[in-house]
Amino acid sequence: MIIPDGVSDYFALSDHKKDTTGIHIYLEELNSIPSEYQNNKLLSKGFFDEVILQDFPIRGQEVYLHVRRRRWLNQDTGLVVFRDWSLVAKGTRITKDFAAFLKAISRYPSP
Repeated sequence: MIIPDGVSDYFALSDHKKDTTGIHIYLEELNSIPSEYQNNKLLSKGFFDEVILQDFPIRGQEVYLHVRRRRWLNQDTGLVVFRDWSLVAKGTRITKDFAAFLKAISRYPSP
């Protein structure tokens, strides 16, 4: 009920805590191969730096989503690849919250 609809299809809750700044929810992208790379040999190479997004408040508490996006090494090309969120959103029926979530994490350039 706290995580936007559709997010749990791609992310796992890894931790949560409440402190003086608010509620912090930690999400890590699942190690599921992006559909556009299904025919490639990919090796998980960890995560990009964490991105922190502010979400809707809960009972007067600020809510922060700490998101870690996964990256893979494409062993066929030698390039690092990651999920293309515009492809995930295209042609699917997703909630406004999930669309906003995808839009927010796509704003941050990958290193």
